[in-house]
This record gives sequence, structure tokens and C-alpha cells, in this order.
Amino acid sequence: MKITQKYPAFTIPNLLSASRLVFLPVLFVLAEKDLRLAFLAGYVILGSTDFFDGFIARRFNQKSEIGKQLDSLADLFFYVSTAYFIYKLYPQYITPNGILLTIFFSLLFLSFIISGIICRKPIMMHTFLLKLNGVLVYFLVIFSFITNTTLFVAAILIIYLVGFTEEILIFLQFGDVDPDTVSILKLYKTRRENKM
Repeated sequence: MKITQKYPAFTIPNLLSASRLVFLPVLFVLAEKDLRLAFLAGYVILGSTDFFDGFIARRFNQKSEIGKQLDSLADLFFYVSTAYFIYKLYPQYITPNGILLTIFFSLLFLSFIISGIICRKPIMMHTFLLKLNGVLVYFLVIFSFITNTTLFVAAILIIYLVGFTEEILIFLQFGDVDPDTVSILKLYKTRRENKM
């Protein structure tokens, strides 16, 4: 996947990624004030920027290294904040998954430590599993407004545990790779093909 550097930092994809960071405090205020419909509308709009920033960047060849980093940072804050939002608005769905949530945060932290040591910078990968979970978390919030999502939370956390384990193995086996790597299996396949 070719990354182009000729575009300035102020591209539409980068501004969309930055909007997730800039407007995230608004969601905290809405959740704290228990303004659920306003929160849901804001969450849907802000969360959709994660799809559109990548789509526009790919479609109009506006991919950049700063865009990747900004998207990863925005994703990290947005999706970790989502755990708080669900807990604040619907604690009955999070509380039964406390052990899985603790393991989730432990593996996330461990992944940043390992990538920081091996790659000299903390990296958040965009593997298939982690992208899938981004989509699932987005819909989790929406579904939590209409149904009990306790099992959905558990399923998402389990997929995250597998995704973070894969991410850690990627760092240990391959070091500093493109954060948009699809999976560790793809890296093994590429390594095998390069040896032939």
C-alpha cells in the first residue's frame, strides 16, 4: 500500500480523524448529564468519521504517515472512551464482563510497552480483527440503547484479546511493520514467499 507524503497535514481525512479527538469531550458532557438521545446522535456522527477518514484517504490518495498516526490516536481515545460511556450509561452490561475488561486493558498496555521497546514507539495496529472490533464497538453503543448487550460486550472483548495477542506476536516476530498489516498470517505468507 503506497503512502503519499505530498499532501499537507490539513486534509479532509486528517481533519475527520482530529474531529474525533476535538469533539470527544462533548460526548463526555452529554454522558455525564445523562442526555442519552443527544449522546447517541453525537456518538453516531463522531464515530462515523472513523469510516469516512479512511475511505476518503484511500479514494483520493491522501494517505500519509501523519494521517495514520492521527487515526490511530483518535481510535485509541475514542474506543477506550467508549468503554467508559457504556459503563456510565449502561453499567449492567459492563459489570458482568469486569474480568475480560481488566485483561483487555492489560493486553492493550502490554502491546504499547512491547511496541515501544521493539519499535521505539507505541504502535496501534489496524489488523483485520482490530478493525472489525472498531465496527463492533461502534454498533455496541447503538444497540445498547435498545437491547441488553452483555453478551455482545463479552464477544467484543474476547475478539479484542485475540487481536491484541496477535498484535503482540507481530511485534515480537516481525518488529516494526506497517500498522495497516492485515494479519500475522499475511506476514508469515509474505516472509515465506520472499524466501523462495
